[in-house]
Amino acid sequence: MASAGSVTIGLNAYLAGSTASTVRVTLNGTAFTIQLAGTTPKTYPVGTVNVAAAGYVKVDLQGVSKNGDYFGDVSGLSVTTASALAFANDSANFYWSRRGPSVHMNYAVPSNTEYFYNEVTVPVGQDPIGSYFMVAGFSAGYSGIQVKEGERWILFSVWDADNGSKTTLVSKGAGVVDNTFGGEGTGGQAYLVFPWVAGNTYKFITRIRPDGAGSTLYSPWFFAPESNVWRYLATWKRPSTNTYQSGVHSFLENFDVNRGYTGRRVLYGNQWVRNLNGTWSEITTGRLTGDATATNAQRMDYAGGLESGKFFLRNGGFFVNYVALNQNFARPATGVQPTVNVDTLPML
Repeated sequence: MASAGSVTIGLNAYLAGSTASTVRVTLNGTAFTIQLAGTTPKTYPVGTVNVAAAGYVKVDLQGVSKNGDYFGDVSGLSVTTASALAFANDSANFYWSRRGPSVHMNYAVPSNTEYFYNEVTVPVGQDPIGSYFMVAGFSAGYSGIQVKEGERWILFSVWDADNGSKTTLVSKGAGVVDNTFGGEGTGGQAYLVFPWVAGNTYKFITRIRPDGAGSTLYSPWFFAPESNVWRYLATWKRPSTNTYQSGVHSFLENFDVNRGYTGRRVLYGNQWVRNLNGTWSEITTGRLTGDATATNAQRMDYAGGLESGKFFLRNGGFFVNYVALNQNFARPATGVQPTVNVDTLPML
């Protein structure tokens, strides 16, 4: 609801498998008991509550009793209110609406930037299954940390070239699994199963440079405080590409369509870039953007900005206070240049 006010709902339902059932409908914390009867679809009046502030209104359905196999079929809710409503109404994109909105923090970097450095911290309790905390994205791919069912990944992907030429693996680090993949596109993917921990800060460096023969090489490393060493993921060669760092960004998404109701949050801090001359410079500005689910107002549970001197992103969980997209944010400079010697980073 875009504003406070009263709201009245009805339950669009019918029975099959029972001749009578009792259903409890809890609207914004107020419970109503509904008696379903008959196999003809109709709208059962539920009740009216007053909503004190703009935001999502939660409706819980619970079967209480039945005289047959199951409680009934519910096809939807009827909602009557003076408030403007935002809800997922694009049937062609219900899959993405269920997954929830993705939000990005975009960093403008100087031309001829070869290395991008970023730090990521996932707050304790903000790491549900299905989360991708992407740390170092670029115009042809990304790297970051994920929460899978039963394990956690450090992930690195590079798309195939725009003309369809295939991205190929040059080398990979110890324990890294490589494969091609589909979904958003085709290309090369490498991942390392690693039990990263919420609350810890992990560091990423991504190197992008042309190979001088018409292709571009992409290589990332990550640093875990648990091991106190830089780990090499892989190098992918993308043909028909001649570029350094471009389209640099981080993002937050839920990739599990069955977990779009869960919320997650991430912090990104101390961004730096290194040019071809070996000079480091700090990046202190970011621009908040979102995917089509956010920009088309299919889901409004997204946010981003500044927190404790770092950029933050948040999505999922149907929280109330979303942050408008397409805003610029500036964090305070740390002046803490990465101490890593890029010339000695491992390549195997």
